Amino acid sequence: MKKKFLTILAATALICGCSGQSNELDVAPARAGLAPPENLAWWSRAAIDAYMRYSAWSGSHSGSIALFARDGVPIYSNAAGWKDIASGQPMTVDTPVRIASMTKPITAVAAMMLVQEGKLGLDDPVADYLPEFAALRVATSHSSQADGSFSSLPASTVLTVRHLLTFSSGIGPGRGKDSALVNHWDRNGIYDPPAGELGDRVTLLAQLPLLEEPGTRWRYGFSLDVLARIIEVISDDTISVFMQARILQPLGMKDTRYLPPPSDRDTFATVYTQNSNGELINAPLPYDTDWTPGGSGLVSTVSDYMRFALMLWNGGEYQGVRILQQETVDNMRRLHVEGGVLADEDIEGLGWGLGMAVVADENATIIPDRTGDFWWSGYYGTTFFVSPETGLVGVIMSQNEPSEFSGLPVEIFIVQGLAFAGL
Repeated sequence: MKKKFLTILAATALICGCSGQSNELDVAPARAGLAPPENLAWWSRAAIDAYMRYSAWSGSHSGSIALFARDGVPIYSNAAGWKDIASGQPMTVDTPVRIASMTKPITAVAAMMLVQEGKLGLDDPVADYLPEFAALRVATSHSSQADGSFSSLPASTVLTVRHLLTFSSGIGPGRGKDSALVNHWDRNGIYDPPAGELGDRVTLLAQLPLLEEPGTRWRYGFSLDVLARIIEVISDDTISVFMQARILQPLGMKDTRYLPPPSDRDTFATVYTQNSNGELINAPLPYDTDWTPGGSGLVSTVSDYMRFALMLWNGGEYQGVRILQQETVDNMRRLHVEGGVLADEDIEGLGWGLGMAVVADENATIIPDRTGDFWWSGYYGTTFFVSPETGLVGVIMSQNEPSEFSGLPVEIFIVQGLAFAGL
């Protein structure tokens, strides 16, 4: 069914008659000596080009950027639409965008670097580093009591670093507003305090009752923010300084950083959403933070994130700079949680590694992929994936916030599917 859908989509896109010519590629191969691979099929490149242009022309997206590599060598990049509609600035391949939850894999890599160095253990109790997590309680009901509180008991399972990396910590809120407790976490979670650095906000999380015992189920939430705070405690630096010194600068990710002050955001793509008439309007940006979360907050470019993705494809090394050992990358992309990832959104076939989604069954997922692929996406319409079986690595970015009138940003996955179809 996936192949049939992509064939129809490609044929439709070709009617638009776009060339599919790649923009200039400025990302070096994963390592020296790699032979130039075969490019995507001409019709696949033309279909990607046509679809990206149509998406902007039709107003479903303001603009988008895509970059693909094959067997460690970048082969195709493209940009279409608008960086800012009002001023008429076009989207380009080097336009910085907010990558939101695509911060999470970078935080996970930072933690695994400390694991390699023997400074952090996967089965270490979180309370060894953050004492406020020593007396966690687990809610016995997701319904609130008369006074608004939640009945709870002391946790019977010790919360560990592994629970944070596998999103099985019991830390909320989760993807769906399906209970009073989930709503309580959503209202009182890490983004809602009016002020405070990462440490202050993580301390507040420890006071909330866990939604379930650690190790019980996969739940999307603030686990990587807690992990980032542990990295700060161990390194005696902010997560921003640690990332810059240990990952971003060594990989040449010169345009990746935490969101700067408003006066320094002119180069960023504007974030849009849809109103009730389906028209693109400026998004209110409820999570436009001035602090440094571990689960979101970075801005980046497709070129920068491709360097990070190629490092993972190449077993932890990019252009002679080793970030992780091969066995560490293998552990990160192994299925630690075999299913249930994004189940609240009726998505099947996905498991979880350490800080990233892993495709458990390509025949069950709705996303074009292969079993064993690992990936993650961001709230504003960004994604990356590494496909070990095919050798395809992709980074696709837009800046469109989902709304009740627009739904999930399926456009990025359509572009991904068109790339797979062209192998």
